[in-house]
Amino acid sequence: MGPLRIGELAQVTRTTPRALRHYEQAGLITSWRAHNGYRIYDNGVIVRVGNIRYLLAAGLTLEDIRAFLPCLDGDVVAASPSDKGIQIALDRLAVLDERIVAQTEARDRLAAALHQATGQNIRTVA
Repeated sequence: MGPLRIGELAQVTRTTPRALRHYEQAGLITSWRAHNGYRIYDNGVIVRVGNIRYLLAAGLTLEDIRAFLPCLDGDVVAASPSDKGIQIALDRLAVLDERIVAQTEARDRLAAALHQATGQNIRTVA
């Protein structure tokens, strides 16, 4: 497979052109412009986009992912984590835990208000 236009890369990586432009703006991927102005990507960026999507799905932010630039072109899952990578993951985990606590408290308040207003017991997911 040769160089890819943004729509082709989006299709191959199951993402959107908008997300790819966002990754590029964040400095995570690069492209060059064809004579007609279209963005063109090297074939190797497919792995990089897959790794970015994997790390985003794990709860990291694009800023967090910038620290992983040296290993985004390989098997990021199998790579030995660096001390910096572990610290970023621990920090993000703490943020996610705080958000879960806050959302659980908000959900409980809403369920209590509904119970008070309707007399119905509201089932919880947990």
